[in-house]
Amino acid sequence: MERTITVVPEDGLHARPASKFVQTAGGFNATVTVSRADGDGSEARADSMLAVTGLGVRGGDDVRLVAEGPDAEDALDALEGVLTTPADELEDDE
Repeated sequence: MERTITVVPEDGLHARPASKFVQTAGGFNATVTVSRADGDGSEARADSMLAVTGLGVRGGDDVRLVAEGPDAEDALDALEGVLTTPADELEDDE
């Protein structure tokens, strides 16, 4: 399963949004990878903070998520929620 999503938090996949993204990805029985949708060739495991922040994704960028495993669809739904929620609202969830 895969999805392309536009990242809403201004920080992109850095700081608090990246932490929430990685934490969410680790909560599912699925292997999820994330890459820039512009096809630059970079790809990271969604459960690795270092790899995710290394992609350099900023707010407004499109990313491609690919998930495999029993919880693939649920993982994509949850990660889409993180990526489309403004950072100030992510802080309120903790």
